[in-house]
Amino acid sequence: MGVEFEVEEDETILDAAFRQGIALPHGCKEGQCSACKCVRNDGDTEMLKYSTFALSDYEKDSGHILMCRTIAYSDVEIDLLNYDEELLSKSIPVKSFGGRIVDFQKLTHDIRGVDIEIDGPLKFWAGQYVDITVTTEAGEEITRSFSMANPPSEAQKLSFIIKKYPEGKFSGELDAGGIKKGASVSISGPFGMCFRREDREGPVILVGAGSGMSPVWSILHDHLASGEDRPVLFFYGARTQDDLFKLDEIAELTKTHPQVTFIPVLSHAEEDETWQGERGFVHECVDRHLKELDIDGGGDVYACGPPPMIDALNPVLFMNGFETDRIFFDKFTPTSGSSALH
Repeated sequence: MGVEFEVEEDETILDAAFRQGIALPHGCKEGQCSACKCVRNDGDTEMLKYSTFALSDYEKDSGHILMCRTIAYSDVEIDLLNYDEELLSKSIPVKSFGGRIVDFQKLTHDIRGVDIEIDGPLKFWAGQYVDITVTTEAGEEITRSFSMANPPSEAQKLSFIIKKYPEGKFSGELDAGGIKKGASVSISGPFGMCFRREDREGPVILVGAGSGMSPVWSILHDHLASGEDRPVLFFYGARTQDDLFKLDEIAELTKTHPQVTFIPVLSHAEEDETWQGERGFVHECVDRHLKELDIDGGGDVYACGPPPMIDALNPVLFMNGFETDRIFFDKFTPTSGSSALH
């Protein structure tokens, strides 16, 4: 099936698709993750700055482009490498909203909760993200991308789980007072391919680390609200017990929904004699449980977190029989220029 749409001057192919409600494969939107890589068959184009990790020189020379970094100067014909019919069928036009920050929460020493009320309901699928733009007290405009932690049923008050990085401008300003409660923001979205698929069979396997809890939390609550009768394995990787949060809420949730199993995994608990749970890296724990359950690729996996976790998890899933159409991930890419993911 072919799809045609118009691209305006100085607009990337991907932005043009978003504007017209056409959901093409994408990830970071910043030329770093390769999710929007495709083959240009015909047309005159120019590519903006991008990472060679996302598109090698060899690939560029052979006609590959990144839609998020490509400007069209004529009619262009491309072949998608990762065509997802379900993604296209669930397209939501990207819209912009005004809003304000209404609450902050300190969840751990480096994880923050942020609630934002917007001036209209945002339609999105559980697991997607938005771009947030805020002006600091010093007058600096910052744009960052964050996944919603709330389910789509809560369309006008959005919640986010944000990790504080040493060089992170947005997260750093939260603690430094440059971004305060009551601050005005603008929000654009939704974006992202790692959203909950409906009416599937087999277990739901959720894997998160750090602020990867945010989209996983949204997917989990949306799944439970759907009434689908599927077991849920919820893995969360952290360094120590001090890095775990929402434990009371999770305990209440698993009590109410016994089909949900929460499996926290600590990578730096060598000297913690009080810890009785899983130790090691989260992808190793996922591998052990999948082998014990003998799932053999049944079910859907939603994995959200830093690139090393995703890169380590993918071969584990393939070795346990999962096909690519049952694996959905959100790789939180580091800061690049004016924007970053999560």
